[in-house]
Amino acid sequence: MKILKKNYELLLAALIFALIMLFHYPFYKAILLMLEFIVIIEVVKMLGEFIEKKRLRLRYVLDVFIIFLIRDVIILTTMKEKDYKDILFLLLVILIFFGFRILAVQYSPSTKKRKTII
Repeated sequence: MKILKKNYELLLAALIFALIMLFHYPFYKAILLMLEFIVIIEVVKMLGEFIEKKRLRLRYVLDVFIIFLIRDVIILTTMKEKDYKDILFLLLVILIFFGFRILAVQYSPSTKKRKTII
């Protein structure tokens, strides 16, 4: 029982994989649905914090955009007629958003240490 408490993610992933295999559902479609679910979770988290604290964190907004763009890259790569320029453009945009996300976390007002002047 102790192993299940520590590795519930592994158990859940194995269950999802077994269901995908059992129902012969295309794997890329399952991944797209999971990414859409993550986007919904991030939007709800963002709205919940906005309603509760009356502020909007840039990190949540960037997370939603990054996940949504990853979803689009997966859709474009699974198409038979691939337009590599579109895929590369989306990957570049994802890279830029990752840079913004790193800057948003690094220079967040909540994580800044307050310096006192002696």
